[in-house]
Amino acid sequence: MEQVIGRNLQRVREEIARAARRAGRDPAEIKIVAVSKGVPVAAVRTAQALGLTAFGESRVQEFVRKYREIGDQVEWHFIGYLQRNKVKYLLGRVQLIHSLDRWNLAVELDRRGVKRGVVFDVLVQVNIAREPGKHGLYEEEVRDFLAAAADLAGVRVRGLMTLAPYVQDPEEARPVFRRLRELAGRCRDVPGVMMEFLSMGMTQDFAVAVEEGANLVRIGTAIFGFRE
Repeated sequence: MEQVIGRNLQRVREEIARAARRAGRDPAEIKIVAVSKGVPVAAVRTAQALGLTAFGESRVQEFVRKYREIGDQVEWHFIGYLQRNKVKYLLGRVQLIHSLDRWNLAVELDRRGVKRGVVFDVLVQVNIAREPGKHGLYEEEVRDFLAAAADLAGVRVRGLMTLAPYVQDPEEARPVFRRLRELAGRCRDVPGVMMEFLSMGMTQDFAVAVEEGANLVRIGTAIFGFRE
């Protein structure tokens, strides 16, 4: 397992470095969030030993099981759809939630955070491609949402996230990533929020996302292989 993950990770790092250099960026600016959904704890530990520090989970129940074994030895990111009644399980355990996609979730995060005296660092999820069935705000909703979220003591917005449509040619995803970057630029002047992170790009399109400004890339299959 270590050899396979090691080879895969080397390829991913090399591809990120090439994409960053094509865009005139420092590869060190880009953090890999290893998507560990469906991956056993042993594989997470192997990836950690190979230098990965951030792991992304999208199912709360699975995350809680892994957290019991691994705890804060790694940096946990929550990257999936988050139900309000599951927020309590993430308190004090995740470094970043990538999927703040609606106002009632922001209110629940704030309520739980204030009650415990913690602040949830979050990214606002944007449905740039306006795909039916996908979560996230539309572009025209983001600025007002950010302004309202800035008043929540238990929530700190650190940037934006998007999911590009699944396409055979990664170049087809480029306009989606570019529009998220441009949206972040237009929102930098909203008081009380930060546009520090752009979370975009997965196994099939992360190189294009890096070229368009991603500094968090969510990569699972290219590191761990296919999972059920």
